[in-house]
Amino acid sequence: MTRLSTAAYDQLPPSVGRKTFDRETLRPRIVHLGLGAFFRAHGMLYTEDCNGRDGDWGVVGASLQKPEQRDRLREQNFLYTATEIGKAGRRTRVVGNLLDVLVAPENPAVLVARMADAQTEIVSLTVTEKGYCHEPATGRLKFDHPDITVDLAQPHCPRSAIGFLVAALAARKAHGGKAFTVMSCDNLPRNGALLAGLVRELASAQDKHLADWISENVVFPSSMVDRIVPAQTAADLAAVAQETGLDDSAGISHEPFRQWVLQDQFRGTRPHWEEAGVQFVADVAPFEHAKLRMLNGAHSALAYLGYLAGHETVVDAVGDAPFAAYLQRLWNEEIIPTLAKPPGMALGAYAEQLLERFANPAIRHRTWQIAMDGSQKLPQRLLGTVRDNLRSGRSVRFLATAVAAWLRYVEGVDEQGAPIDVRDPLLQLIRERMNAVGSANIEAALSIDTIFGGDLRQSAVFTDAVKSAHASIVTKGVRQTLRSLLQT
Repeated sequence: MTRLSTAAYDQLPPSVGRKTFDRETLRPRIVHLGLGAFFRAHGMLYTEDCNGRDGDWGVVGASLQKPEQRDRLREQNFLYTATEIGKAGRRTRVVGNLLDVLVAPENPAVLVARMADAQTEIVSLTVTEKGYCHEPATGRLKFDHPDITVDLAQPHCPRSAIGFLVAALAARKAHGGKAFTVMSCDNLPRNGALLAGLVRELASAQDKHLADWISENVVFPSSMVDRIVPAQTAADLAAVAQETGLDDSAGISHEPFRQWVLQDQFRGTRPHWEEAGVQFVADVAPFEHAKLRMLNGAHSALAYLGYLAGHETVVDAVGDAPFAAYLQRLWNEEIIPTLAKPPGMALGAYAEQLLERFANPAIRHRTWQIAMDGSQKLPQRLLGTVRDNLRSGRSVRFLATAVAAWLRYVEGVDEQGAPIDVRDPLLQLIRERMNAVGSANIEAALSIDTIFGGDLRQSAVFTDAVKSAHASIVTKGVRQTLRSLLQT
């Protein structure tokens, strides 16, 4: 079958959507670090949708680790398909505003130069929580992180996302150029302020004058992004090939829903994203808290509980009555009470909408995929909510059950006795603590300050709830644990 490319573009059937702008007019005005499926199904589409006839906002993507994504896209002239899957069926479009993909380890200087180029107005990131090389509990840079030690030793040849940002900003400063806007699109609370602090920490360690220049000239708008984008399967790609008549090894799928809330704080020009539905606000915090705690927190809880019980996907888990009932009480009793209502957003209705989105049978979002890197995700998704409830004297039983399921998950065996391929940067440390006395040691695991801080282990309410839930999951299994929990 013919490969998707500019040469084969005219072969696409009329049912496949595409924009009418001339790709030759696009300029590399955005550099995006971490060009995974999410940004290609979210930020890329918003940007293309607002380009219109006269827009020239092209994107250069960057992989900080591996070349596979670049290799797939390069063979297709950086075109790819995005397929929306919902109740109304499937709608496929070809995305055309990606101009190039750079692979940082192959030549770090090339990526630094592209970021520092005068045409670049915005550098955005979706590098996941662990890509920030920070301690999730404190928000501080981990100077002993292997990538950060490389950035310090050779600042002109960085390895981490933070290192590339500092190197590119240093190049801008050295050449007398204006700063670009740095925009995090990752699921982290106050992601703009967090990223600003990490960049300044590394810059201060390299050059105090650079750190001062960054503080005075660089803006880091916070953002909240929302769209469920499952990992693509061979069956998904085969369906796209049948629809388009072309082979696309880089295609992505996504749900119909999308949302992007952005702090209206940019140093130079930006795309007219509002024309595509982006909401610009002065304060993103209420929106990001609602999304992080209600969607991402529920996703993580469902991933660990569901995986242990044998549910491969989110839709499988929410189709199991005790899991759906657990989610509803988690939202209503322990998450929503901690949230300030975002303008124009009803939290109860949002919870109902989330359950409907999770139950979309066309979106096969794997629990194993969501479960990865829990040590980096839990502080933002669950533990902040735990703290707020403890301060207010509310229950944390449903949250503690999710934490207990995570601890059981990282032990590496599901309820059927099958091994779990656990992916977590702190896996060795967690397992050492869990087996400190020859059996599961919850208190030792909760004493990992980089995850739980120094406070949660001191709360008898929280630690007792986690220990009780963990013991129940081990002896009775997840379903019976949830049934018992729901009866109280």
